[in-house]
Formats: sequence, C-alpha cells, structure tokens
Amino acid sequence: MFFCLLELISVYQQKIKHKLIGEVNNEHEVRQIETASRRPATQETPIKCIHLFKDKPIRKVLTKGVAGIGKTSFILDWAEEKCNQDIDFIMYLPFRELNLVKDEKYSLSKLLLYFHQELLSGDEKEILNEKLRLLFILDGLDESRIPLDLHQKKVSNVNEKTTLDKLITNLINGELLPSALLWITSRPAAVSKINYQYFNPVTEIRGFNDPQKEEYFRKRIRDEDQATTILSHIKTARSLHILCHIPVFCRIAATVLQKMLKDGKDMKNAPKTLTEVYLRFLMFLTEQMTEKYSTKQSTDNTVPSETKRAEVLGIMKLGKLAFLQLQKGRLLFYEKDLKKCGIDFQEALVYSGICTQIFKQEGKIFSFVHLSFQEFLAAVFVFLTFRDEGNPLLKTPLEKMKWKLKHRLCDLLKTAVDKAMRSENGHLDLFLRFLFGLSLQSNQRILKSLHPELDIKEESLEETVNYIKKTIKRTKSFEETINLFHCLSEMKDNSLISEIQTSLNSGDLSTQTLSSVQCSALVFVLLMSEEIQEKFELKKFRPSDKGLKELLPVLKNTRRAL
Repeated sequence: MFFCLLELISVYQQKIKHKLIGEVNNEHEVRQIETASRRPATQETPIKCIHLFKDKPIRKVLTKGVAGIGKTSFILDWAEEKCNQDIDFIMYLPFRELNLVKDEKYSLSKLLLYFHQELLSGDEKEILNEKLRLLFILDGLDESRIPLDLHQKKVSNVNEKTTLDKLITNLINGELLPSALLWITSRPAAVSKINYQYFNPVTEIRGFNDPQKEEYFRKRIRDEDQATTILSHIKTARSLHILCHIPVFCRIAATVLQKMLKDGKDMKNAPKTLTEVYLRFLMFLTEQMTEKYSTKQSTDNTVPSETKRAEVLGIMKLGKLAFLQLQKGRLLFYEKDLKKCGIDFQEALVYSGICTQIFKQEGKIFSFVHLSFQEFLAAVFVFLTFRDEGNPLLKTPLEKMKWKLKHRLCDLLKTAVDKAMRSENGHLDLFLRFLFGLSLQSNQRILKSLHPELDIKEESLEETVNYIKKTIKRTKSFEETINLFHCLSEMKDNSLISEIQTSLNSGDLSTQTLSSVQCSALVFVLLMSEEIQEKFELKKFRPSDKGLKELLPVLKNTRRAL
C-alpha cells in the first residue's frame, strides 16, 4: 500500500496499487473520484504502507476512502507477512458491528473477547500488555451510530466496565492503552464526526490510477485479445474510464463487456454511459437468476412466469428501499426499513437476481455493495412509478395536485433537476444522471426486458435539454454545472460540447467572446480530456466576466498557466 500526508499517495492492495489523497472534501463520492482523476502527477508524493507506523511519533492515523475502493486491505497484507511485521496483534473492530452493542457496557478486555471469539479467556490480558505492539483498526466511521465526544470521562483501566462510547473515545484520545496504535477508516463525508487534531497523518485512498486499471483488467480477463478490446472501449468512454478508479466499478464494467464479447455482440454497440453499464449489469444478474431456477423447476414445480414476476417485484421493492433511504441520506438500513418496503431479506435472496450481488447483510445491518447501486435502483424505481403512482420526488399536497395535471417525462426530469440543485451535499447527483439516462428509449427497451409492464412512450427530450442549458446558465456552483453536463452526456446530447470542441480544434475561440454557458462547456471539455494540460493560456480565449471565473477550475488540470 501507499499513503499520503495531506497530498496524493498510492497504495498496494493484494499486489495491486491504489492511490490516496488527504484533504478535507465533503462532496459526493463520484465527484471526488472525478476530481482525483484530474490532478496532475506533480502533486503525487508516494510513501509506502510499510512505513506508515514506522515513525515513532505516528500513533493514530485516519484514512478516508469512498465505498468499494479498498480501505480494509491492511490486515490481509499483515497476515500474509507483506508489511508491518513488527506489530504483534491487530484487533479489528468494525463500527457496523459495534453499533449492535452500543447500548451495552464492556471493558476493553471483554470487548476483544466479544469480537475475537477465537481468543481464549485470559489471552486478552496478555494481548493488552503494554509491552506488546498492538494495532486497533476501527473500520467504517461513516457507519457509526455511537456518539464520539472526545471529552468524555477518562477511562484508563482495560478491565473497567463502561459504555461503548467512552471506551472508543478513550482509546482514541490515548487514555486507554496510550502505546497502542490506532487506525480509523471512513468514507469522506463522515470524517466531520471526529476531530482531525487527534490524527497525524490524515490520508485518503483514491483508487486505481490508469496503469493499475489496465493491470486489473488484464489479470481479471485472461484472454489477452478480449482484455485489449475491453480496455480500448473503456478509454473511448471517458466517464467510464474515470469511474474505473473504483475497483468495484472495474468489476462491473469487466462483467458487462466480457458478457457482450462472449455473446458475439459488436463492441460498437457496447455501453458508453453509466446508465447503460448498470442496466446491462442488472440484466446479467437477472439472467443468472433465471438460469439458476430453470434447473430447479423439475423438482419444485416453479413456473418461469412466476419466477419472472417475483424477480420484477424484488427489483421494485429494492428500488423503493433505495429511493426512500437515499432521500434521507442513509446508506445503512435495518430490518424495520426492509419491512416497510415489503422485503423479507431471505426471500429477496431467493427470488431476486440482484440481491446476492448488489445487496449484502452483516449482522442485522443491510446496505448496497456500493452507493452507486442504491442511486441507480432509486432512479429505476422513480422512473417505473412516476406515471401510474405519481412523482415520488414530490412531497407537498400542492406539488402532488399540480402533478395530476401534467405527468410527462419532461416534468419528472425538471423536478429532479430542481431537487438535485437544492441538495446541499450533492447526494442526488448520480441519481439524477441515472434518471436522465433512463429517459432514452434505447435504455427503456433494456429496462422493459426486466419490467415487461413498462409502457415506452415516444417523447421529445428537446424541452428537457433546453431546461438543462438554462439551468447551467444560472448555476453558480462549478460542481453542479459539471454534473448537469454529465446528465446531457447520459442523454447522449452533445450539442454544447460539440460546438465548443469544434471551435477549440479550429482555434476560433480567441476571436469570439464566450458566454457563461460556453465557458462551462469549455471547462467540461478540458477537464474531461484524457491528458493533463501542460500549459493553459488565457489569451486563447475571450471569456465574459462571469465566464472568466468559470475557467478557474481548469487551472487544477494544468501544470502551467499564463
């Protein structure tokens, strides 16, 4: 592994490198991946994982990383004797399991026995001996439901029984086992739960860089020609290439594209947008489920149509769960949340082809494997229900009454844009992209194969495109503007981009004053470029006063600015 001190670093995970960056960032996780992909290599300062706890002053480390990017690989490397063999014991305490006993009282020694049942009574006393080098990994701060007030009553005795919040906070502030090493992992949005001053260094896992992406695909896909074909396709679809920084997305893309090659399909028609990839992956999983149950029909008299209906119902229930929890900003669910959506988890595992892959269960806490699955299924649910059951995005009686008078797809998308723009933390951004992707009839035809009752209507998207362009014009936030351009890309509308790209290639931009919208399009083109700009010269462009400010983000993607 590699880590960083308030700068970019890279990390080896099971012999595959990952990257990290350490700066405060509360943006949406996909935004962070896209931002990280644009950083010039000159900002990178690699230091090896084996040196992370080598320096004696370093006792506590906070590591941030988006879901699915590999925050918990340290234990594997230690167990396989690849690094940090000077550490005698590693105690793994995941917050999602700590939540289950948060109202009970434990001593630190008894807590170790609870989480590490392989230990014999008495072993914990030897392990907590100050002479041994011990590392505690508190994994998943973002999942914690334990209040962490670091000014709690002091507890220094490992055998003193107390509340879990006091145990954890005293472990962090060094009252308990001051010589023990401590490593906390968290998704970036949750690090505000804890004070940075207690940690040095603060690091963040960023994901695969471009060479590592290629290494992943060539190791996963043994057929060299297939791997080369798939890599070539991903590089032509810039938004897919960027998201391949996340290992779990690499797996999804590889599964979808390899299936297409296996079926003899032309790669010219291969998915190029996020929505297409996720729809194809959903198809792949449901096909797996159908094949699985076709072999059981002879023994349990399962009727194929019944299996299909259960499959569709399962998708709708999970979509409802995803949407309701996304609106609340919740990534973790409990059994009561599932029951509200009519989900029996065991039944879902049996009947829905997406649960075993997309949904995971640990203890009595549930989550989707990655936030993007939750956002995708939420978009599918909204799209499939808005005509018959009303727009789920509307809350007030007045909004719902107006909706009865007009329930076109265009109205749904406008509502979604407005809701996403009012979101303070961007938690609806990727949901919005998926919803716009589902507006394409080509994607609706794929969705209809999963949900036969879907009625595909021919509707012009011109009004929606114009609405996005107007919204871009009045939007002050750079990140929101970029997300709206991504929405246009999901709809495969490249009118603004093509216009700027043509002028950029011809050199005409220096002779015309760029409007605010044109400047936004220019920024999007330059930031989505595969190459880091060696030099950015403002004199090549004639932006308006507002446009000048909008060009500032380009400086983050260049090594030299004039």
